Parts: sequence; C-alpha cells; structure tokens
Amino acid sequence: MLLFTTELHTALPLLLALFSTWHCVVNARAPIVALKYGVFQGAFDGNLSVFRGVPFAQPAVRFALPKLPSVLHGVQNATVFSPACPQQASIPPPPLPPSAVPQQSEDCLKLNVFAPSSANSRSKLPVLVWIYGGGFEFGNSPDTEVRPLVERSIATGEPIIVVTPNYRVSAWGFLAGKEVAGERITNLGLRDQIFALEWVQEHIAAFGGDPARVVIGGISAGAISAAVLLLSNKRFEPTALFRGAVMLSGSPPTTGSVADGQPYYDELVAANNCTGQKDSLNCLRHIPLDAFKATVDKTPNVFSFSSVQNVWRPRIDGDIIVQNPLISVSEGLYAKIPIMTGDSDDEGTVFSLSSANLTTNDEFVGYLHSKSAFHLPFVLFHRLTAGCMSSFFPKSTPAEIAELAAFYPDDPTQGSPFDTGLANQFTPQFKRIAAFQGDFLFTGTRRFYLEHASKTQNTWSWLNKRGKSTPIFGAAHGSDINIWFPTSILNSTDLNPVDALVNFINTLDPNHPQADAHNTSAVVWPKWNVPSSNGSSSLLVLSDPGVVNVTGENFRVDAIKYLFGLLLKEAY
Repeated sequence: MLLFTTELHTALPLLLALFSTWHCVVNARAPIVALKYGVFQGAFDGNLSVFRGVPFAQPAVRFALPKLPSVLHGVQNATVFSPACPQQASIPPPPLPPSAVPQQSEDCLKLNVFAPSSANSRSKLPVLVWIYGGGFEFGNSPDTEVRPLVERSIATGEPIIVVTPNYRVSAWGFLAGKEVAGERITNLGLRDQIFALEWVQEHIAAFGGDPARVVIGGISAGAISAAVLLLSNKRFEPTALFRGAVMLSGSPPTTGSVADGQPYYDELVAANNCTGQKDSLNCLRHIPLDAFKATVDKTPNVFSFSSVQNVWRPRIDGDIIVQNPLISVSEGLYAKIPIMTGDSDDEGTVFSLSSANLTTNDEFVGYLHSKSAFHLPFVLFHRLTAGCMSSFFPKSTPAEIAELAAFYPDDPTQGSPFDTGLANQFTPQFKRIAAFQGDFLFTGTRRFYLEHASKTQNTWSWLNKRGKSTPIFGAAHGSDINIWFPTSILNSTDLNPVDALVNFINTLDPNHPQADAHNTSAVVWPKWNVPSSNGSSSLLVLSDPGVVNVTGENFRVDAIKYLFGLLLKEAY
C-alpha cells in the first residue's frame, strides 16, 4: 500500500504502525521504506526514488561470513553511498591513467536501490542486480551509473528497478588456503553477493520490485561472478534467486583450488608478524586495517606481470565452486535460464601492458608454459617478473604449447587490437599476448559457455568493436559499458542496445518488450545458435559510428577450439 503525506512527521506514526509489513511511504520531501529491521529514508532524483547505503548485512567482520543486519532504531539516512569495501592498491602502467581511490571501510556490506518514483509495494517491477567489476581486487557499487537505464525503462513503458550491492574484494573477499577452508569462509566476495541476492528476495517488494523477476548481471569481475553463480553448487539454487543473467566481459573461467592460494596466505601471515601464532587467521583479523592493507597492497595485482592470473579470485572450494567451472559447463551443471553475454573485440590489450619484458617468440612460449611464479614469496616473485614465468598450462607438453603458440602467431597484423595491421605494436610481443589473454579469459570462455548453454536455453551474444581507433587499446575491455549504461539518455545517439537490455530484464528476450510498452527498437537480434549468413553462430556487432548489425562468430575458430581443449584437459 502506497501512502501519500505532506510532512515527514505525519508519515512516521503510520509508518511505525506498518513497520512489520514492508510498505513504501512517500511524502513531498523524500521516499521512505520500512523493512523488517529498519526504516530508511531515500531521496527523489528526477523521476526516480533512490536509496543509497542500505545495509544488507551486519558490518563485515574480517574473514567472517556475512550475517543478517541488526535491527536499527529511528529513520535511517539512505541518501549517501556507503564507503567502498577495502581495495587493493594497483597503479595501472602507462599509458593508462591512475584510478580514483574511494573512501574505504570494512563496514561496507550495503547496497543501493534505484526505482521509479511511482513504484509501490503492488508494482511488482522486474529487478536487475548489478555487480561491479575490478579484477576482484577493487571496485565499488556506484562505479556503473545506472540511473539513465532506469529512466529509459520508464520512458519506454517498461519500468525496472536496479540494485547495486557492495562485496568484499582482494584478500578481504578471496583469501584462500587450508586455514580458510577449515573455517569454511572461502570465496567471501561471492558469499556477499549471494547474501545480497537473498536480501533482494526478501525485501525488494517494499521498493516495488518482484522477487520472482530478478535478473543478475555485471561487468568484468562482476560478470565472472554472475557466471560463477549460474553454476551448480552446494550453497543455493540459482533459479531461486534470479531468472536471467546479463554478462559484460565475463563467463565461467578456469580457476585453481583454494589450496593453490596457500602461498599467499602464508606470505600475509609472515608480513603481518603472525607466524607462530596458534591461530594465524585470528591474528590476521586483528591487524589494524591500514597495516593489513599495506601488506595486501604488496601482492601482485591485475596490472602486474601476473595479470589475468589473479592472486585474489574465486577458487574451487567444493561448496560455492564445486569443481573447475569448465568441467561444470561441459557437464551441463549450470542454471538453464536465458542469458545475454558479450565481449569487446580487444579484451586483452589492457592486461598486456605489464608484459613488456617479453620480446621474443621463445619468451612468449615460455610465458604460456612455465611453472607458476605465484608459489614464490612476494619479494622473489617481483624479482622474477623480469622473466617470463606464468601458469597457464603447467601440465601441457612442449609440443602442445608449440601448437598453441602457432595459433597466436608472431605477426602483429594478426594480434590485438585486431584488424589494425602493424599499428599498436606497443612492444614486440604485445599484440600477440593481448590476443591470447583476451581469448583465454574473455572471448574463449564466452564461446565455450555458449557452445553448451545455447543447446539448453535461450542465449544472445554481442561483440563490441566501437573505439577500435583508440591507440594501443582498440575496442578494449570495459569499453562497452556506456553502450549498455549510457551516462545520459538525452545525449545518447544509439539507444538500441539500452532498449534491448530493458526488454531482456522485462521479458527475458532482448527483442520483445512487454505488451504495453512503446519501445521503438528496430534491431532484430537472433539467438546465438541461429546460423548467420555464413553458417556460423550469430553475433550482434556494435561498430562505429553507432552501427548495429548481425554477423557470424567465425573468427579464431581453430585457435579458441584448441585453446579450450587444452584448458579442459588441464582442468581434470
């Protein structure tokens, strides 16, 4: 029941009487929502009601599972974004600009809700839960500007609600090792996301949302998170929490076990003078935040030589991730729900700047095959990053690696940024490494997933080629975020992708708006497994200047097939 009052003080008595039934109360000054554990006052923003910094869990205890929020007394201010969860410092190599550092706190398990101001507890609007990226090392819930998407949904008669939760990252969210496994606190960042999704199921109706119409989505690490949460696990049933998924640059990846993270746990113990303590994990919990963060900041990050082989990342724990995701995909152990997923053409360029020390064919081959440098102490690791140690294929034979290297030839005209000839050769092996890394973590994982999922559910996929003229990077990782989430719908020159996304959130089909909508999108987007004109799978391709068309996914077919044949063999 939606109530209208003229003054906040007149709304409160009625609000308190309805406290246990989650009703949204709106007055001339601000929207107010009453949940089981507290009353929250948001703010009007144009034709939106926005609630920022709403706790979905108690303040996070370091290396502990999220817990239900405590009862809060009085009306809580929900007009300001909460601090970000603690971030790992990472300085991008030139020519990337340094990133802004947000305010941080371990009291960060909060979320934001963006809803049409007309929504009430009877609206039953579809909901998008959006997960930020950041390589599992940094990121913050306001990173993606979602308000224009909601505004566009209102304008087209397909209103939606968007929820953006925080989750723990870096060592705070993805510490691994036997001590962590022993306390069953593995993959805490993923557990935070699950906890937020469970919060949505219980509370989103108060904001006008329908818990039965939730779509999960994300970009980069957020997309990988969404993809991992699609897989069968021992913790929850995916379809009980969401009915569709949207993934920008992220699919179920290959990953190692929690045991593989032991060297990094041990190094943090040593760096924080917890060696010899009976309970080293408890010792780490009590290190002051600034001191602990200083030791985490010294670990390799996504912009160091380790690059896409993140130190802090989701790992197989037998619970949230029961086995290598590639095995789960190949065995059909994933939620059979509609998905939209896509990549940019040059996903690997941003992650290959830190490999400038690799200049020869032999060093590239060694980069693919060498035993892991990540089982070495931090100091020794940094000394060795002038070499070419990696851990992509530690089990494969030299002959297999040589054959793989041949699929990514020592020819800059075939490297990434693709289709740019001899241009953008930042270092002698840069375009080659960028082509491989983009396929390894993004383009190849998407195709591998689609080859299986397209047989069991509706799937749509895209490829972004906009920004191809950007020096060095081309159509780089993350460059399509403003296509799907424009910073302003008034200044956008192409709303077809936005409308497709709104359609999908409403109807689970990017082509079909709900019956009473007035969406004018003219793009027809075939499912991925629908043959294109050349017989291959169909991709929606976004090109400059604002061009949208459909072509076939017929590039690097043999290379990706061989690459993922090796990865699947290594997974067993």
